[in-house]
Amino acid sequence: MKYELQIAGTACDGEQVLAALSALANPHRLRIVARLAGGDRHYISQLARDLGISRPLLHLHVQKLQEAGLVTSQLELSDDGKALNYLQLAPFHLTLTAESLRQVAAGLSAHSATGN
Repeated sequence: MKYELQIAGTACDGEQVLAALSALANPHRLRIVARLAGGDRHYISQLARDLGISRPLLHLHVQKLQEAGLVTSQLELSDDGKALNYLQLAPFHLTLTAESLRQVAAGLSAHSATGN
C-alpha cells in the first residue's frame, strides 16, 4: 500500500510513517530538521552550539531521526585530522490528510497498534 510519505523517493509503509511522525513529535528534533532543511550539511559540534543543546543530547535526537530515515550522517576527516560527523536532511515528502492517516492506520501491524 502506498502512503503520502516518501523518503529518498521511496513510498513508505505504515511502520515507516509511524516512525517518521514519532521522530518529528519532539521540539528538539523539529529544530534539527528545520536547521538542516536549508540544504547545507552541518557537523555535530557546530549544530549543537547553534541549537544551544549538548552534543550527547543532539546525538540522542539525531539517532531517532536517522532511525526514521529523515537524517543521514557522514564521517569525514578535517585537514588537521579531526573527525567531523556531518549531518544532512534526507529528501522526504510528507502529506497529512485524514485519508492518508486512515490508510496508515489500516496498514499498521497489531504490534504497532498496541504502542509496544
